[in-house]
Amino acid sequence: MDANAIEELTSGGGWDWKSLVEGKLPAVANVCIHILVALVAYWIGRRVITWLLRFLRKSFERGNMEEGVAAFLSSVIKFSLYFVLILLIFQFLGLETSSVVALLGSAGLAVGLALQGSLANFAGGVLILLTKPFLVGDYIMVGDKEGTVVSIDIIYTKLQMIDNKIVIMPNGSLADSNIINVTQQDKRRIDIGVGVSYAENIKRVRDVLDGIIQEQDAVLRNEPIDIVVSELGSSAVEMAVHVWVKKEDYWQVRWAMLEEIKERFDEEGIEIPFDQLDVTLKRVDESAKGGKK
Repeated sequence: MDANAIEELTSGGGWDWKSLVEGKLPAVANVCIHILVALVAYWIGRRVITWLLRFLRKSFERGNMEEGVAAFLSSVIKFSLYFVLILLIFQFLGLETSSVVALLGSAGLAVGLALQGSLANFAGGVLILLTKPFLVGDYIMVGDKEGTVVSIDIIYTKLQMIDNKIVIMPNGSLADSNIINVTQQDKRRIDIGVGVSYAENIKRVRDVLDGIIQEQDAVLRNEPIDIVVSELGSSAVEMAVHVWVKKEDYWQVRWAMLEEIKERFDEEGIEIPFDQLDVTLKRVDESAKGGKK
């Protein structure tokens, strides 16, 4: 093939290499440059995200955050950062991102409505793990339920009751309830009320109660000890006894003191009044009854 044929093929009857080079190659090169820059940006963004997540995990550890909350927050932050990074890369490449965001928003709304109850429990679990109103091992009271916390999960919290029953409580309702944490502090106050007869000598009753308290080795001597008249009732003088013990000694000391009060009061002849019902029987004269018309 001679030079004229080649020139004819490239200029007229075949490929127009000059037009191809001048028209298409710059666009292709531009696309390649954009893709290369996007890959570099993704690599840099990934390194930055990894560094941020490592920094956050160390911050969570220094703040003694619960492991479950730390893992959950790390996952949410990681997903959010990668989502933002990908959107920025798409915008740099000239791709439409508004439709993707709208689609994800609609899907998130549908899932949220379908899992409304579970999401409320999930949010309650995160709130409990963050604010720490109680920890595993604490004895809490919630409404008519009370027991020792055996586990705190993202959705449910488990309580072990005194009779060894396990109560599974949804975190959503638990986070909105009034929670009494009985064992959060190192010590507890024992409050015992006992009524005595108005005929009793208050000083003698106080001395007997003080002797009972002194026999309890678990009572904290550096804390206030109160033996007072709390109320003048309709049928008894109400005495109140307040002592402080370590939280692990609460029930043993309380039970021992109640038993000792009953025994010592019986020995000392101190009367503990109790409600009584007087029944009066009226005898009807049969002759008088028969005489009525």
